Order: sequence, then structure tokens, then C-alpha cells
Amino acid sequence: PTPVLCRPIEWGADIVTHSTTKYMDGHGTSVGGVIVDSGRFDWTAHPDKFPGLCEPDESYHGVVYTERFGLEGAYITKATAQLMRDLGSIQSPQNAFLINLGLESLHLRMARHAENGRAVAEHLAAHPKVAWVRHPSLEGDAEAALAAKYLPDGSCGVVSFGVAGGRAAAETFMANLKLAQIATHVADARTCVLHPANATHRQMNDEELAAAGIGADLIRLSCGIEDAADLIADIDQALACVE
Repeated sequence: PTPVLCRPIEWGADIVTHSTTKYMDGHGTSVGGVIVDSGRFDWTAHPDKFPGLCEPDESYHGVVYTERFGLEGAYITKATAQLMRDLGSIQSPQNAFLINLGLESLHLRMARHAENGRAVAEHLAAHPKVAWVRHPSLEGDAEAALAAKYLPDGSCGVVSFGVAGGRAAAETFMANLKLAQIATHVADARTCVLHPANATHRQMNDEELAAAGIGADLIRLSCGIEDAADLIADIDQALACVE
């Protein structure tokens, strides 16, 4: 949902991580991530559990992060000054530029993603060739109560559903899509769709897929920012090909 639609720190989280590769970039151009420290957690209350923050760091002249930077800066300073230095997880300037560019339209895109996700989910839920649909905006969804609490302005554009008829029906549906791009990527400005049984989980047979909760009929649809009517028309014409 990104911070546009959900703010975990306001609900008591101490540290939040994001994959900027997804909605924050929004255009599939850059790989990246972000750590957000609330600065509220008392590391010194349990120094034995956090020696990296509460004991001297010999690689930085014996600095004790909690003493030098306080609770507000200890964790995030260690992450940037020591861990990023040692592990090399540094983003290139060009990728940082592209993600900053994506952030400029994030608030506009997230509203459209959430709107499209809900519209598509509701349409699928009423379609006779769809066996089941999962999206937290749907009444009766297992996560609907949590979504109403934490995501009152919308959740996201990712919808999971099963095509009635199992694997063969799902394969037919995928083969006849025209607008949605078949890709493992999600949370992009363009609509992406995946049939895990034939892609990310193709090494598993139908029984193994069912045991893992990833049925052979499962389609993961990441609704982009196209017109919802166009997305629904594409889905309908592909489902019409399913016997």
C-alpha cells in the first residue's frame, strides 16, 4: 500500500521496510529498498540483545551508536554508516533519480491502483467463470476488517482469483489476454498478470501447489493505472475463451 495508504509507524511499528522496486518506482526501472526508523525504540532497555548498537563498534573508532546518536539515530546511523559500507547495498545515483521521479506521482497512482483493484475484484467476484477472488476491499474477504482499519483509503491493485476449470482454464485465460502483460513483476503503472503454476511455481505439481495454498487455477493480477473499463474488457474477452 506504500505510505500513501498505510502508515505503520502511526500504528506502533518501530521499523518499516519498503521495496521501492514496486509502487514507489512504479515503472519497473529500478531495484531498491528503504528502511524507515521511527526513532522511538529504546535499544538500551535490552543492551544484551542489541550489542551492535549498545557496545563499541571497533570498525568506527569504538563509537557506541546509542550514546553518540541517541535513540532517534542509533539504528539508522549504524545501518547507513556500517552495514551499507560493509555489505555494499548502495543504490546507484541513476536508480535513486528514477525512484525520486516515481515518488512525485505516487499519491496519484496509488489512488488509481486501489480504485482499479477494487473495480476489477468486484467484477471478477460476480463473473460465472471465476471460482473465487481475494482482495481486501471485498465484503466478506478474510482480511476485510483489517483493511478497513489500516487501509481506509484503499489497499492496492493486486487481485488474486481462480479461474473455474483449474489449470487448463487458467492457461486459456492467460493465452488470450491482450492488454495485461505477462510478468512476474507487480505494482507497476502497467497491468501485469501471472499464472504461478506455469511460472514462479512451475516445478510443483498440482498436489504440491494445493498443499502450498497456490492452486493451479490461481491468477495474480496487478492492476495498473489504465482505465478500469479497459482492464475489465480485457479480462472479459479472455474469460470468454474459457470453455
